[in-house]
Amino acid sequence: MKHYSTYAIDQFTRHTLKDTSGFNWLMNNGYRELIATLDAIRDDKKAFKFLMDNKHYILAAFVNAIWEDQKAFKLLMDAKAFQWAACVNIINGDDKAEEFLKRSGNEHYVLLAHAIQSRIHEDGDRNVSPWGVFQNLLNFRKVFKKEE
Repeated sequence: MKHYSTYAIDQFTRHTLKDTSGFNWLMNNGYRELIATLDAIRDDKKAFKFLMDNKHYILAAFVNAIWEDQKAFKLLMDAKAFQWAACVNIINGDDKAEEFLKRSGNEHYVLLAHAIQSRIHEDGDRNVSPWGVFQNLLNFRKVFKKEE
């Protein structure tokens, strides 16, 4: 399991909050897997495949655990990836996980969890707005045109 410095997690948080300097730092310093993690959380299948193909199994499990895959969460716990597991729990509404991370000196994961949670809510809101529904209909039509 790869260890990520506080600074790397901070940059991942910045990227999650749409700060291009976070994205640039991650790209320039060899953390492409963290960029792929956010994309996979946002349902990018190629990004998830990148995580799996490059053996970033903990990050792939993190992605799946966010979407309430219990086997993925168990993998995080078995691998002793407690920060990632607590991050998942915060995203899914567990206040005790936030307390655990703060007490253990991992507040940077708390900030990351809230940033991801915010981005998930934003994506969901975009998909149910009138404009988002219209765009989804257009994308839906494109899919069927390719199959014809």
